Amino acid sequence: METGTDTQAAPSSGPLTSEQLAAIDDEQTLSDMLDKTEDFEQRRMIRAAMRDLLKRKREQRERERGSRQKDLRQQGVGTSAPAGGVHKGQKPSSTTQQSQQKTTTWTKAAAPSPSKSALNSQGSPGSPSMTKAQPCFGEAAVPNSRNVKQMLLDWCRAKTEPYEGVDIHNFSSSWADGLAFCALVHRFFPEGFEYCTLDPYDRKANFEKAFKTAERLGGCPALLDVDDLLRMREPDWKCVYTYIQEFYRCLVEKGLVKTKKKTP
Repeated sequence: METGTDTQAAPSSGPLTSEQLAAIDDEQTLSDMLDKTEDFEQRRMIRAAMRDLLKRKREQRERERGSRQKDLRQQGVGTSAPAGGVHKGQKPSSTTQQSQQKTTTWTKAAAPSPSKSALNSQGSPGSPSMTKAQPCFGEAAVPNSRNVKQMLLDWCRAKTEPYEGVDIHNFSSSWADGLAFCALVHRFFPEGFEYCTLDPYDRKANFEKAFKTAERLGGCPALLDVDDLLRMREPDWKCVYTYIQEFYRCLVEKGLVKTKKKTP
């Protein structure tokens, strides 16, 4: 797991070049450079470098995993297929066949609709139960709440833009596979886990990793229940919106996000 302690030094002076950015293999260094740079063209180059770095790390992990699996097969040791794929000569399971029919652009993974008893226990269809903490501020209690919601959505999109498999355009379906939560948490706490090892079809692991890391390193309470999220095809936008508000406020309290106006 990346510890985030041995970060590379950013280029000291002069305009950035693609060669300089390509030589940086530390996500935190690139993230810090992006936060400090105001030039539009250089921000575009840094984002592209972050996307390439994440892609290279994922490809390296897949090569290493393939090499280990090949060695095990040569030794005659039976192994299970990695998430999202099957070994050569191995008959794919029905679950794997269904996964391979999904697009490679990491669209959200579908989940069964909640049962009638589950709906009754939740209070309303498609709404996960909220636990531990109250919302940091409700939409009805804030003037111009539509603008606040859009600003928070734009902030999430900007912070997760370099991450593969994440395309945030709402507070519901865009968060269904858990990758958006992981990307947002990883942006501020890269030492918490390796994003490139995540499986877009393992929704439970993604939700748990994001919420536990945010609570452990960011002090953000786990307002969303993982089991409730798994029972729904798409999470309730109000619940996701409330959680992101709380996460944002925790970042502000830790000084990781600067605001001109203090949130209520």
